[in-house]
Amino acid sequence: MNKQELSKIVNDNTTKRGKTFDLFIQFLIVLSLITYAISTEPNLSESTRSLLHYCEWIIVVVFSVEYFLRIFTAPKPLKYIFSFFGIIDLLAILPFYLTLGVDMRSIRVLRVFRIFRAFKLTRYNKAISRLQIAFQIAKEEIMLFLLVSAILMYLSAAFIHFFEYEAQPEQFSSLFNSLWWAVGTLTTVGYGDIYPVTNGGKIFTFFILVIGVGIVAVPAALLAEGLAQARKIMSLDKGKHDERVHHKDL
Repeated sequence: MNKQELSKIVNDNTTKRGKTFDLFIQFLIVLSLITYAISTEPNLSESTRSLLHYCEWIIVVVFSVEYFLRIFTAPKPLKYIFSFFGIIDLLAILPFYLTLGVDMRSIRVLRVFRIFRAFKLTRYNKAISRLQIAFQIAKEEIMLFLLVSAILMYLSAAFIHFFEYEAQPEQFSSLFNSLWWAVGTLTTVGYGDIYPVTNGGKIFTFFILVIGVGIVAVPAALLAEGLAQARKIMSLDKGKHDERVHHKDL
């Protein structure tokens, strides 16, 4: 089997063999998440733990082979290695090799990164592709909005510190402590651990809460618009692809 045929199996899920390969990898991802969840149970028997260990070993070997196949079949291997999915694929297997044969609790904590296997499922979801396109479309607006939100949080912390410091010197002792209140209030979470007691602070909080509704709503609106455009783009691409296939058949 040459590199091109191998690439169709590993990277192209529109073919029969590629789809089978994708389904097999998805099955192993789900299986690995289930075995990981079971392994956290405190009262497992030694035979069960041994079985889970062998399952983990087999799954990691398969994921390792998949990872190196993706590097081998990638047009630009380094681009894949440092891409989002390349890093996720590596994190899905790396903790196993780092903890293999090492009895150190500080190293074992890396096993929690096995949860990154769940992210590998996103590779096979068309909705994720639309979301990526939506982020690209609304990227500049979102970055500007995040910048404005950061400035608003800083100003909110400064003003609430001004209003509340004398009345509550412990809760609003510094701008950094006040920033925690600003984050909770602007995001409309309102933890309730610190809150204003002065009239000025309460009035100011009212306006911050009104602004906070926009902090939550604006990104959702931007993404919704981006997703709508992404659907149109993907529909046009699919239409062009179908038209090319039709002309080819003729």
